[in-house]
Amino acid sequence: MNIFDKMHSGDLYLPDDESILEEQFTYLDKLYEYNSIPQTQLKKREKFLKEMFAEIGEGCYIQPPFYANWGGKHVHFGKKIYANFNLTLVDDTFIYVGDYTMFGPNVTVATAGHPINPELREHAYQYNAPVTIGKNCWIGAGAVILPGVTIGDNSVIGAGSVVTKDIPQNVVAVGNPCRVLREIGEKDKEYYFKNRKITL
Repeated sequence: MNIFDKMHSGDLYLPDDESILEEQFTYLDKLYEYNSIPQTQLKKREKFLKEMFAEIGEGCYIQPPFYANWGGKHVHFGKKIYANFNLTLVDDTFIYVGDYTMFGPNVTVATAGHPINPELREHAYQYNAPVTIGKNCWIGAGAVILPGVTIGDNSVIGAGSVVTKDIPQNVVAVGNPCRVLREIGEKDKEYYFKNRKITL
């Protein structure tokens, strides 16, 4: 198994391998350029995202500054995904995000981890586990999603939550560690915020 296979297998590996760094820096240079593109040049931003990401659907918008450990190389976005500023994707392995999902500001999605064993950590060993976020999710401001987590379709992750375990579809989940607060139900078809009725 080569070093690139290890990145996506969950095995321990050393991320400072020269062959890894050479490829990673190529994508990080692209990311630097993306963050420098003026707000008015949306077509240029779209073009860059298509070059940077493993897969990205139509109508996606990522507000700079945007950070990614591999510049998006291992990120698969569906269509019409919106990300506010300071989205951080630790994309050492694959991140999958479904159509229409929204990210508030300062969200972190991490696929990389380090062993608890301090002797291994001293040598900077790392492992990676993919993250999957379903369709039409809303990830609130400052949320942190940890390696290996899956979030089901239509779910809402409350601001500041730390998601350490899988979250099912069609729920509101909040807290540290993030837990299901309630299911999304009939009341949500009538009210959009506290006692504010939907009048559209």
